[in-house]
Amino acid sequence: MNPNDDKPNDKRADRRALSSGARLYAVQALYQMEAAGQSAERVTREFELFRLGADDEDGQSLPADETLFNRVVDGAVTWQSRIDQATDRGLVAKWPIDRIDPVLRALFRAAGAELVTPQTPAKVVITEYVRLAEAFFPDGREPKFVNAVLDHVARELRPEAF
Repeated sequence: MNPNDDKPNDKRADRRALSSGARLYAVQALYQMEAAGQSAERVTREFELFRLGADDEDGQSLPADETLFNRVVDGAVTWQSRIDQATDRGLVAKWPIDRIDPVLRALFRAAGAELVTPQTPAKVVITEYVRLAEAFFPDGREPKFVNAVLDHVARELRPEAF
C-alpha cells in the first residue's frame, strides 16, 4: 500500500472545507451588509481581519478560501440586479426577493454570484448552497425551496450547463 494514496483525497477535502467556509462567510457578510446597511468594503475588511478562520465562542474555527469569499461578495454586489431578477423569476409569482427571509436573500445572492461566472460547475454551486440552507434551516422546508429556486436561476444564468 502506498502511503501517498490518501493525499489527493485529503487535498480535495481541504479544498472543499475552504470553499464551504468561504461560502458560509459570504452569506453572513451579505446578510450583515443588508441588515446593518454597511458597505461591501467595510464588511469584507471586518471579515478578513476578525472572522475568517477565527475561533468562535466554542473554540472552533472554520477555515475559508479568502479569494473565493471576496469573489462571491464582490460578485453579489456587482451583479445584484441581475441575480435578483433571475431569483425573482424563480420565486412564486407575486413573491419578489425583497419579501423573503433575509438569510435566504443573502444565500441566493451568494449563489447567484457564483452562477454568473463559470468558474464552478452549476450543479456544484446548487449543491453547496443547499447544504448551507440545511445548516441555516435544519428543520425547515427551506433547503428544498433553495434547491428549486437555484435550479431555475442556474438554468437561466448558465443554460449551457444543462
